[in-house]
Amino acid sequence: MSVFDGLKFRKVSSPIHNLDPRIKFIYVIAIFISAILFSQILPLAILFLMQLPFVFLAGVQKQWVKSLRGAAFLATFIFVINIVTKFFYNNWTIQFSDIEIALSMTMRFVVLVESFSVFFLTTSPDYLGLALEQSRMPYEFAFAFTTAVRFVPVLAEEAQTIMDAQKARGLELEKGNLLKRIRNYIPILVPLIVSAIRRSLELAEAMESRAWGAVKKRTNLYLLKLHKGDYILISITAIILITTLYLRFFVTIPSITYYINLISNFFS
Repeated sequence: MSVFDGLKFRKVSSPIHNLDPRIKFIYVIAIFISAILFSQILPLAILFLMQLPFVFLAGVQKQWVKSLRGAAFLATFIFVINIVTKFFYNNWTIQFSDIEIALSMTMRFVVLVESFSVFFLTTSPDYLGLALEQSRMPYEFAFAFTTAVRFVPVLAEEAQTIMDAQKARGLELEKGNLLKRIRNYIPILVPLIVSAIRRSLELAEAMESRAWGAVKKRTNLYLLKLHKGDYILISITAIILITTLYLRFFVTIPSITYYINLISNFFS
C-alpha cells in the first residue's frame, strides 16, 4: 500500500508547496505528454532526473521513495510483459534492443508515477478543489475528485490495518498457489468494502446536515493568485514542451543499442 503514500498531502512550507495547483498540474501534464511522445530510454531518464529538484525542494523524499517502491511491482510487470511479448514475437529470441524497449516502457511508467506523486504530495486537497472551481469546473465534479483524493490514502491505511489484524489471527496471505492467495484476500476485502460503504454514508449525512447544494453560487474564503514562482514554473513548462516537440519531430535520438553496436564495431 506504499504507492498510496504518494497521494497523501504533507503540510510543509516549501517553494513547491506554495505554488499554484493549476500551474503544477499544467507542469505534470507537460511531463505526461513528453513521456508519451518519447520511446527512447535516454530522454525518459532525463525526464526522471528533472523531477528530483522538485522532490528535494519540497522535502518529501521519504514519501516519494515509498510511492516509487509501491509502484515497483507494476513496473516489473510492465517490463516482464514486454520481454515475454518480444520473445514470442521474435521466434523465441531476445535481443538487446528488445530489452531496451522494455526498459523504456518501464521508465515511462515510473516517470508518470513520479510526477503525479510529487503533485499530490505537495498540493492540498482544499486548494486543489479551489483550483478546479476557479478553472470553471462544476463544483460537484471538483468535490467528487477532491473527496476521492482524500479517501484513497485513508482506505489504503485501513486496508493495511485490516491485513495486520487478519495476520495476527493466523491468516497467511503469502502461502499457497495463486487461487488460494486470491481466496485469502476475501477476509480483507469484505470488511474493507463494508468500511467504505459506512464512510460514504457518514459523508452523505454530513453533507446533508450542512445543506450541501442548497446555494447555487458559492463563495470561497481564499482566492488563488499567481506569484513569481508560478511564472517561473510556467516558463519551465513552456521550455520543456517546446524542447520535447522539437526533439521528437526534428531530431533523431539514438538508442543505447546504437552506441553499443558502434563501440563493438570500433573494437572489432
